[in-house]
Amino acid sequence: MSVATVEEIGSRGPCAGRLKDKVALITGAGAGMGRTVSLLFAEAGAKVLGSDVNAVGLDETARLASQRGLSIEIATVDASSEQQAISWIAEAVRKHGRVDVLYNNAASVRMAPFSEMTAQQWQETLRCELDVVFFPTKAVWPHMVAQQGGSIINIASVAGMLGGEGTGASAHAAGKGGVIALTRQLATEGAPHWIRVNSIAPGPILTENIRPRYEADMRLRAQFDDTPALARTGCPIDVAYAGLFLASDEALYITGVNLPVDGGKTCKSGPMVNRSAVA
Repeated sequence: MSVATVEEIGSRGPCAGRLKDKVALITGAGAGMGRTVSLLFAEAGAKVLGSDVNAVGLDETARLASQRGLSIEIATVDASSEQQAISWIAEAVRKHGRVDVLYNNAASVRMAPFSEMTAQQWQETLRCELDVVFFPTKAVWPHMVAQQGGSIINIASVAGMLGGEGTGASAHAAGKGGVIALTRQLATEGAPHWIRVNSIAPGPILTENIRPRYEADMRLRAQFDDTPALARTGCPIDVAYAGLFLASDEALYITGVNLPVDGGKTCKSGPMVNRSAVA
């Protein structure tokens, strides 16, 4: 089965050869959007190296790749660890000679109303949403400077662009807003070396981890279903195809962009939640 048909309602299109022979490193590859983009990049011809803290999830990603006749190299790495990020990227360069794409997907978040959020929740969210971008990018930077080129793609969120009613997302908003700001700064500093740095800001995306809550919680379902302008919920493959474009040579003149993949959520005004659906 083609990766593009895993979600029948999701984005689709030809991908074969679009990343031919590119070396692509993807964090958070053990589940959700990271797994989907890893499979899509492999199908597009990239040499994919996926990392995650979840070894079991990584094994499943590799199994799914093998089932489709693809190959993904996996490594258990905590992207918020400076030393682990350095070691992982150094090994990739030793083995493959270069890194063409770094896709910073890994993240974890603690949600709570601001009045109830603890210092630990705040600090843990910033570590798991900012450090996980900073350390792999810092480690890959000198290699991309030396090779005079590369594409870095950071996964942000519409939470970094808009406030969310009733979401408890203050730390998440700060973290993803930081990712967007860091992306623009790195695009400026990377431009002399032809290092392109862009971010993707997904809206609500229905991953396998979120699906049980989505099906059981009417308020959460309303947040997912009522916020886009387009009349469907977002899928991981929607984000993956945006990443495929930014990683490819089709986007060689694009840098410093934050691309919302949100079904039009950020172009709308009005309440985030349809209260009649959750009354």
